Amino acid sequence: MWDSLWTGARLATMVAGGAPYGAVENGALGVAQGRIAFCGPAAELPAGPGALARETHDLEGRWITPGLIDCHTHLVYGGDRAGEFEMRLEGASYEQLLEAGGGILSTVRATREASQDELVAASLPRLDAMLAEGVTTVEIKSGYGLDVATETEMLRAARRLGELRPVTVATTFLGAHALPPEFKGRADDYIDLVCDEALPAAASEELADAVDVFCERVAFDLGQTERVFRRARELGLPVKLHAEQLSDMGGAALAARYGALSCDHLEFLSEEGAQAMAEAGTVAVLLPGAFYFLRDTHVPPVELLRRLGVPIAVSTDCNPGSSPATSLLLMLSMAATFFRLTPEEALAGVTREAARALGMAAERGTLEAGKAADLAVWDIERPAELAYRIGFNPLYAAVQAGRVARVEGSGGGPSSR
Repeated sequence: MWDSLWTGARLATMVAGGAPYGAVENGALGVAQGRIAFCGPAAELPAGPGALARETHDLEGRWITPGLIDCHTHLVYGGDRAGEFEMRLEGASYEQLLEAGGGILSTVRATREASQDELVAASLPRLDAMLAEGVTTVEIKSGYGLDVATETEMLRAARRLGELRPVTVATTFLGAHALPPEFKGRADDYIDLVCDEALPAAASEELADAVDVFCERVAFDLGQTERVFRRARELGLPVKLHAEQLSDMGGAALAARYGALSCDHLEFLSEEGAQAMAEAGTVAVLLPGAFYFLRDTHVPPVELLRRLGVPIAVSTDCNPGSSPATSLLLMLSMAATFFRLTPEEALAGVTREAARALGMAAERGTLEAGKAADLAVWDIERPAELAYRIGFNPLYAAVQAGRVARVEGSGGGPSSR
């Protein structure tokens, strides 16, 4: 017997190749042992609802989507940079911000000074805001420690968040995020530390599910990036890349040669890089929050990605310096308005393609029998509302691994029909 059965539902399965959104009207979804046991038209249920499940939920026409997946975040960090934001709006230059102690190194200082308990406490409100919008899986990167001890402590804090809340946490080692002050002018020496000490330490404790690098003129070059990729491969870890955000460094093509799960940002992606990603099956993760916050004007080449068949994911890029965002629903709207994704592409970007970007496509991202029962139930009339509305949360219920994690979000509650 199933544990639960959800009837009276409209299903946005997000399975590609069929109806828009993979939609099923008059649908039903059964859950057993944390997994989807049935997903399809209610008329195809094998028996009456009472004989199938221990408990039945009538959704009265509400929509079920896969639980949302935020596949690129820097959720764990110390301090904040609101003061820096204010100074920048008052006309301060980047050099003036650095002189005042701002920039990424201010976050590094605050993160190094914080205990694991303090990092967890600071991160929980950010995580809770995501869960309130139907997020059931979140990726969390390190990258604000820039030393062995703090990088591993950030990853431990990320793992703890997954124990404290009903959410699946995927962790990513991002030791090569920026050059720490003690290595000024010695980037190759710092990459030695990353490859010889920090990354192996994270791998030995099984703290990292993937490895990322910031490949950019203000961070690390192609040669340094490849050194980290080679070490990750030796340790059996998949790679990702912050690529082509500020210039075309050729990072996407390099990452594709290493079978990268994703390349993220991509405002300056070339056709050569996009072709390499397409051939490797590497996902393009678009980050409209950073595009907005930095007042960028160079839009990622979405039409090129479409033409070449590169999967497109969307994420918050939650971080203190360039995207202090926790609303994945807002990112759907931004992805549609700034980048011209269709509402269906945007929703696929935080479900099916986001799962692919984390190497989780076999387990999550679509409503299919056998996959994890991570669900979001919405008080909406059509899935396009999730990208259409701004500042409105229509979440009715969230289900993580088959268990109801949240009922009636902060939106309007049940709407009249």
